[in-house]
Amino acid sequence: MSRHAIERWQRRLTIPVVLVASSVLLAWWTFPYGLPPWRSIGIVSAWIGTDLLATATVLMVREPHLTQALGGLEHCYRWHHRAGVAAYLALLAHPLALAMDGWAESPRVAWESLAPWLQAWPVWLGWGALVLLMIGLAATFAPQLSYRRWRSLHMLLGVGTLLAFSHVGVLLGHTAPSLGILVLGMFALAWRVVVSDLGLAARPYRVTAVAHPTGATIEATVSPCATPLAVTPGQFVLAAFGDGQHFHGCGEYHPFTVSRIEAAHRLRLTVKALGPCSQHLQALEPGVLVRLQGPFGSFLSDIADGPELWIAGGIGVTPFIAALRSQRRNQPTTLIYLYRVAADAAFLDELSQLAANDSKFELVAQATGDLPPNAEPLLAKVTHLPDRRVYLCGPPAMVDTLAQKLLELGVSPQSIHYERFDFR
Repeated sequence: MSRHAIERWQRRLTIPVVLVASSVLLAWWTFPYGLPPWRSIGIVSAWIGTDLLATATVLMVREPHLTQALGGLEHCYRWHHRAGVAAYLALLAHPLALAMDGWAESPRVAWESLAPWLQAWPVWLGWGALVLLMIGLAATFAPQLSYRRWRSLHMLLGVGTLLAFSHVGVLLGHTAPSLGILVLGMFALAWRVVVSDLGLAARPYRVTAVAHPTGATIEATVSPCATPLAVTPGQFVLAAFGDGQHFHGCGEYHPFTVSRIEAAHRLRLTVKALGPCSQHLQALEPGVLVRLQGPFGSFLSDIADGPELWIAGGIGVTPFIAALRSQRRNQPTTLIYLYRVAADAAFLDELSQLAANDSKFELVAQATGDLPPNAEPLLAKVTHLPDRRVYLCGPPAMVDTLAQKLLELGVSPQSIHYERFDFR
């Protein structure tokens, strides 16, 4: 395993190690010896839930340096979801355990400990937090929801988090360790809203050209209006497009892969019509102001020390075209490009020309039609497959299926790298 691969795995282990270590340490520190078992469980679960909630909030701040140190934005989002679910379960266990403690005295005492209308207003904050967290988390398990509806429901998690922190702060006051946890969580929540969502850290760019590689794809060239972002091939940015003379922007930040890095820090962003906003962006025009955050991702960042296999599904070809445009391949590289029909295959002609001019680059293009892509026959033709470093980029279902197939064909897990751009 290369040094870069080892460092990447170390970064990816940081989040789970911190989550487990902080939970164990907090349980040990706050365990109330001498109390009945159920009351002790209720108190400890509240502490652990608050800690996990604060950590989940930190994991969604979208600060480029932090996300890079923790293994990438997609990795942070994945653990943000896991920590959020664990936090909700721990916080839900808090009143239930206290009710079980009251049950030892009588069912009436147990019920009174659960009924918020029988208690002071700080308890209402706690129950309000649980309800909003439940609704927000439920939306994350409903992939059929539209992005905007999912986003609206997901925002309830922020309100629920604020209520949960207020509940803890009012009941415990400024005492350790509650003060540290609350400060961390509130700072992260404020950062996400002000710096990320409102774009305080965004860099201004302007659209200078718009090309149409396919009928449902645009490639926008953007030039910096101030200090540019330092982007490398394979990375992506979060972009929010403003209004133009005949164009009204979405105003929301969405991830788009950089397909070319040009002179004077100009960037090309490729956008395929996949959702309401990206469909609207097909009418983008030069002159529109766009705000960029990032860059994010470490896809293709490893130094090639052997043959590579790239597998792209649809618009997932974008990071690969960026790498090919930046320099010729130093190691033998095969790109398997899967697309529905030729009319949907962005950059196919350019890729064919690059393959013709670079003896170390091989292109295998395959139209799949309306059926799920079947890359197994193509993988069987790849020479020395178990010895190759493999990079996958495309729809989540395709990436998952091919990753499993590669493992079955003898490729080690450490040699399989992928990006799915699944940020829900």
